Amino acid sequence: MTPTDSRTSGTSQARRVAWAAFIGSTIEWYDFFLYATAAALVFNVQFFPTADPAVGSIAAFGTLAAGFVSRPLGGLVMGHFGDRYGRKNTLIASLLIMGLCTAAIGLLPTYAGIGVAAPILLTLMRVIQGIGLGGEWGGAVVMTLEHAPENRRGLYGAAPQMGVPAGLIAANLAVLGLTRALGEDAFNSWGWRIPFLLSLLLVAVGMYLRLRIEESRAYSELAEPETQKKLPVAEVLQEHWRSVLRACFVIVGNSSVAYVFMTYVLSYGKQTLHIDATFLLLSVTGGAVMWLVSAPFWGRLGDRWGLRRLFLIGGFVRVAWALAFLPVVDTGNKPLIFVFMLSMGVVLSMTHASVGVMTATMFPLKIRYTGSSAAYQIGSLLGGGITPLVAASLMKATGTSMSITLYLLAVGLISLAATKGLSRDDVGEGVSAAEQKLQPQKV
Repeated sequence: MTPTDSRTSGTSQARRVAWAAFIGSTIEWYDFFLYATAAALVFNVQFFPTADPAVGSIAAFGTLAAGFVSRPLGGLVMGHFGDRYGRKNTLIASLLIMGLCTAAIGLLPTYAGIGVAAPILLTLMRVIQGIGLGGEWGGAVVMTLEHAPENRRGLYGAAPQMGVPAGLIAANLAVLGLTRALGEDAFNSWGWRIPFLLSLLLVAVGMYLRLRIEESRAYSELAEPETQKKLPVAEVLQEHWRSVLRACFVIVGNSSVAYVFMTYVLSYGKQTLHIDATFLLLSVTGGAVMWLVSAPFWGRLGDRWGLRRLFLIGGFVRVAWALAFLPVVDTGNKPLIFVFMLSMGVVLSMTHASVGVMTATMFPLKIRYTGSSAAYQIGSLLGGGITPLVAASLMKATGTSMSITLYLLAVGLISLAATKGLSRDDVGEGVSAAEQKLQPQKV
């Protein structure tokens, strides 16, 4: 096989990897978001019963945050194995961890059955979920990047990012469908377990796809045993900690707004504004559809404009939308809320589609899985992990959503400043000339 034939064959493999990354990420994010939706609508009653619904919501969102706390640990542990022993097997392990743990949540007794042991076990399962997802994101993004043609990194890199809105859509549709089929009382009592147990079927699909993909030529040929670090995390912390910090602050703005949009608004709208929960779920799902379908467009535009430039423009737009988001929800005007939720999905996609490959290219191949995973998961913890908890606490303390809006503004400005501070060389500095020669030909 000539080098040209090899690179053309690599393009076909790149498409297969991108597809597998999208499906696998969708399954893992379905598991993760299913918990987030249940935390907003069910877990505060089933696992944290209290006379004050606001306190129950804070406790439920606390377990949501626990998953984010464990995600950096998962990124470091799974990143170690991914950099040392290969991306493919590590991705398979992350999928199994996430799927089995999600199914276990569907079998947990509630507080009424075993008392305080119920929330403890729920929190433990959430922590293990976070470890699985911490290993998933970095592996999917890195595999896609290392297979992608040089001039299509943004487009191919959007594939694993599309798993986020797709997983959100799947989780919300599962909840909506079962609520309608069983009735709200039956769903809240026992029906919520069904979508958690369905995760076992989805894992089987993901396993089939991931067993059919190959390691990239770049990893197979350049990550020789003598060049691999025994402890990739040590090199990340010693030599690339600045890249980790820069990426964290870039990521935090998008993650904060996303989790107010995806999860907190369900609790806030239902409990504070008394808006129908089904309408809120449909609105979030509609926004996620727009997020999903617009991602390839933004990924391709990132290839043309440059990932940093697109992310910076999108960051300004996202701050503007975040300032208007809760004031629009506060109006209680359902048509206005629905339209704004659709637009919010497009705005979030503008920065989210490119952040994965932008982060991964900041780290060299031999520590890329560990470095990009650590950066993204710490940024997500500081953003999405604590934001629903902070929002619920601010609302209880101040009695006004304006305090939450000001919080989102502050985080958004920090993210913009971090993005502005990145040079063109920072984004892409980790991709060596030798690695570029092994990537598929330009298409």
